[in-house]
Amino acid sequence: MDAMVQPMTATATQTETETETETVKIRSRDVHVFYGDNEAIKGVDLDIKEKQVTALIGPSGCGKSTFLRCINRMNDTIDVCRVTGKIEIDGQDIYQPDVNVVDLRADVGMVFQKPNPFPKSIFENVAYGPRIHGLAKNKNDMAGIVEKSLKRAGLWEEVKDRLDEPGTGLSGGQQQRLCIARAIAVSPSVILMDEPCSALDPIATAIVEELIDELRQRFTIVIVTHSMQQAARVSQETAFFHLGDIVETGFTDDIFTNPKDPRTESYISGKIG
Repeated sequence: MDAMVQPMTATATQTETETETETVKIRSRDVHVFYGDNEAIKGVDLDIKEKQVTALIGPSGCGKSTFLRCINRMNDTIDVCRVTGKIEIDGQDIYQPDVNVVDLRADVGMVFQKPNPFPKSIFENVAYGPRIHGLAKNKNDMAGIVEKSLKRAGLWEEVKDRLDEPGTGLSGGQQQRLCIARAIAVSPSVILMDEPCSALDPIATAIVEELIDELRQRFTIVIVTHSMQQAARVSQETAFFHLGDIVETGFTDDIFTNPKDPRTESYISGKIG
């Protein structure tokens, strides 16, 4: 890469005045993550604004996905993993002992790198979460939730006549949108996306990116991506991770056109990474 990446859409940028009025949805302070004796995250401080897309960028192994999994306590499932510091969502410390992790993960949905639909019908993939959490009073309620979720994920028109068919029979891009529909069916306030387009072709990637821009009207989105072009297209703010530290955060426009730290400039210009 010979030159720094330029933001590619006007819709993904915001002025400083506009962003200053945004509410902080997720506040992280002095977050450390250890895998045994190895410190993977080193005292991260990061504010994530409500109803924006925040991109986490950086070289492989720099801690982006590890930090992302802290936000819905997915790291709890790893025996040797230990998290210290504070992460608050809407002012509540999510690592307090009285926090219900099941409820937390309903409020903080996650979309993974590889589409992972359940081996169930398209309908049942979306209905699974609402059924577990008792969000539908009857079949009509459930049908409404499924339809609304598929519409928000931009998939309804493509699957409305085959809801009983297996979700695994969809194309890769459709499967990823099905996973997004599944995540939003339980009405989360935050959606985490870990390289959501890395397994998709360019056309499917463009559809998912357009969907992300639409979803930020309703949800706070945090996306990990290795694609700096994607970060420039879809995010309003960007955090650059390097060797477990956050080197620089700010408006995506500024990070890509006028980085303050030489390590950031080296990464986005292709000199490191």
